Amino acid sequence: MQLLRNFPALWILCLLSVSLYAAAPDLLLLKPYRPGMQINGWLMSEKLDGVRAYWDGSQLLSRQGNRLHAPDWFRAQLPPFKLDGELWIGRGRFEQTLSIVSSEQADADWDQIHYHIFELPQAQGGLIQRLSKLQQYLTRNKPSHLHLIPQHVCRDRRQLLQTLSQVEATGGEGLVLRNPLSPYHTGRSDNALKVKSFEDMEAKVIGYTAGKGKYAGKTGALRVEIEGGIRFLIGSGLSNQQRSDPPPLGSTITFKYQGFTANGIPRFASFLRIRPVLKY
Repeated sequence: MQLLRNFPALWILCLLSVSLYAAAPDLLLLKPYRPGMQINGWLMSEKLDGVRAYWDGSQLLSRQGNRLHAPDWFRAQLPPFKLDGELWIGRGRFEQTLSIVSSEQADADWDQIHYHIFELPQAQGGLIQRLSKLQQYLTRNKPSHLHLIPQHVCRDRRQLLQTLSQVEATGGEGLVLRNPLSPYHTGRSDNALKVKSFEDMEAKVIGYTAGKGKYAGKTGALRVEIEGGIRFLIGSGLSNQQRSDPPPLGSTITFKYQGFTANGIPRFASFLRIRPVLKY
């Protein structure tokens, strides 16, 4: 009976709790590029190794729908329409970027962060038309920390591979290919592709093996599980710091690999990073 008498108060509390969190945004996702796909005349850009961020017109959200605590001056530069892009400092600085944007208190370190845009969600027209809306905003307002990711026309596969080699040689992650005529969409399709010299995948950490020799007293390898319940070890790619303080049980990591064995196990799996899950 006491619960029933308090029902209005409980209901209000629930509504307030829900309002603190936004639903995870429905985002554009990339499929791997495969040789033979027709990509001549598509738009090509660098795939930045930053933190994905969705601007809904009033707040910055992570992929999981959690609010990113950007300072007021940073948000004041952003337009009243939706944006999708990467919070990025520079090549090879993902961990530093994640550390800054994960903080619950916006601080001066946000001055290092720049918001690089590759899409305007729900805008009309093809990709060039959609991005031109932001270009007009940039021309009028000249924000210091907001940028369009440069897009270049891909003539053919030869140019694609040459550009990929150049990007990877200077520490870049890879390329993105987009069909310029495709309207805005979410999820995966053949109109938005990622191009890397290796494939990558996510796995759940379920255990560890003990290190030997120079890794004695540290983690030798991560026991992981991928979709389909397939389990295996990943020992390559871990730094000394990560072997001393490995990704926690239950966390999701990203690893790179080269094809699969007959048993469906990724070949030459190598740790890349812990997948960021921003919680506040």
